[in-house]
Amino acid sequence: MFRAYGMATASARPDPDFLLIGAKRGGSTSLYYALLEHPRIIPLFPAAGLLPKANHTKGVHFFDSNYERGLRWYRSHLPSRTARSRAARRAGGPVLAGEGSPYYLHHPLAARRARQDVPGARILLILRDPVERTFSHYRERVRSGVENLPFEEALAMEAERTAGEERRLISDPTYRSYAHEQQSYVAQSEYDVALRRWFEHFPADRFHVIGSEEFYRDQQRACDEVADFLGLPHAPLPDAGKVWNPAPKAELSASTRRRLVEHFAPHNAALEKLLGRSFPDWAAP
Repeated sequence: MFRAYGMATASARPDPDFLLIGAKRGGSTSLYYALLEHPRIIPLFPAAGLLPKANHTKGVHFFDSNYERGLRWYRSHLPSRTARSRAARRAGGPVLAGEGSPYYLHHPLAARRARQDVPGARILLILRDPVERTFSHYRERVRSGVENLPFEEALAMEAERTAGEERRLISDPTYRSYAHEQQSYVAQSEYDVALRRWFEHFPADRFHVIGSEEFYRDQQRACDEVADFLGLPHAPLPDAGKVWNPAPKAELSASTRRRLVEHFAPHNAALEKLLGRSFPDWAAP
């Protein structure tokens, strides 16, 4: 019912002001819900209070996995101009809305689609030490009961599991690839590769990149910097310290960690050059 109503009123639902595009297992869920604590950032439609669910919807996964549903379907998730006006009166100033779908960063067509359909959106990223992100991604799959291989074997199988999947995603826009989204443990941590694709479609000044470690060290400060980027005033976020969706604890062997650190070193260097900033919290060889 809500989706049908949203689609019927799609023309009255403005584009998102921002997209939180990743990275998966980088802290995007915690960042998104922290931002929703800001009085001038409003949730997607319908808000959690209208549904039998505890939390607001974070992501739509339109530009990656649901693009064939069309723009009316996408806009049905966005707050209407009327809802924005009501919220603006309560908040004392214009409000913003956005969504967070962390597969956008890695999907080969997401950047081009976003540029075509929501060219005015600002782009947020939260990037975690790639070694830790890779291992967390794997542990999350184990927790979900869909990864049975030991970590080192899963890494060894990644190339075989994902072979040809990106080409198929590009050639068939309706295709969904579980392997490309969920078994690309290392590939999704090669941030420079994915970000270059986004930079081909959006100018650099439209991006705001946060280190995951910086965010968890001081969530208020990180959200204040996002507010600056979005043109919003700072606001106290009393519940911003919550960590959402943590992966189960586990130890990574020293040899595997060393191998991953060495693998990611050139990618991290390329990323820092691309962004003009460093990530001092990340492991270095």
